[in-house]
Amino acid sequence: MTAMQRYAYYPGCSLMSSAKEYDRSVRAVFAHLGIELEALKDWNCCGAVHGDIRSAEAAVTLAARNLALAEVQGFDHIITPCSGCYRNLRRASRRVARNQATRELVNAELRDGLVLTQHIEILHPLYVLLQDYGLARIAELIANPLSGLRVASYYGCMLTRPKDRFDSPERPTGLDQLLCTLGAEAVDTPLKARCCGGALAISHSEVTARLTGAILLAAKEAGADMVALACPMCHTALDGYQAKAERAVGHALGLPVLYFTQVLGLALGLSPASLGFERHMVSPRPQLSRRGF
Repeated sequence: MTAMQRYAYYPGCSLMSSAKEYDRSVRAVFAHLGIELEALKDWNCCGAVHGDIRSAEAAVTLAARNLALAEVQGFDHIITPCSGCYRNLRRASRRVARNQATRELVNAELRDGLVLTQHIEILHPLYVLLQDYGLARIAELIANPLSGLRVASYYGCMLTRPKDRFDSPERPTGLDQLLCTLGAEAVDTPLKARCCGGALAISHSEVTARLTGAILLAAKEAGADMVALACPMCHTALDGYQAKAERAVGHALGLPVLYFTQVLGLALGLSPASLGFERHMVSPRPQLSRRGF
């Protein structure tokens, strides 16, 4: 990554509402690292939760409008922290790039003079840090090593799927590598890439509670102090539904669930106020204070 690299920043709907702490921590961490994020103007929902979109072409067009906005605003890369947005925008970008008929259909549907003519690369902030910025550079900036903190990485089912060049879809390691660089102990669990059932939280909450409970119990039994993840929907399930998960598995859990950028910000020495720790249902402060953080 060059010093002059600029990225369009697409927060998506969740980071403007239920996951504001994720948005705050992404912006704070990237600013601290000197990575320029510029908010994409006039962005729209990527369609991740719109199950009523019957047409695959319509779903691609909804996501692709954001790609056209990036192009007209002078960007060829978009960073998006939400795993659902990452999947949808990346899928649209690939379909438009590989299929001329899809590209023509999208451009025919776009309004306000928008036309998509170039490939827009969709990136997740975790892999920007790993692949472009580099763990060695991050290590040089650690002000508050997370020694003694045991953190279970949770990738969920969308961040590494469909398979790409960044990580393994079944046994990903990128987040674990980052945690180790921060001085924490990365706790491995067999369910790190399993679905949490977050998409079913309203319609089938008992399924979400059961799946979430299994994930959290595996982390608890492996000795984790907390869980780190990169998906707002997963966070809602693992943090917001944790009381229901405890009843589903018949076991006390009490595991804080943090966004990976909050954990990174802590190691970089950023203030807790800039990272949004107060927004979690299960507070991380007891575990952090016991270890001197």
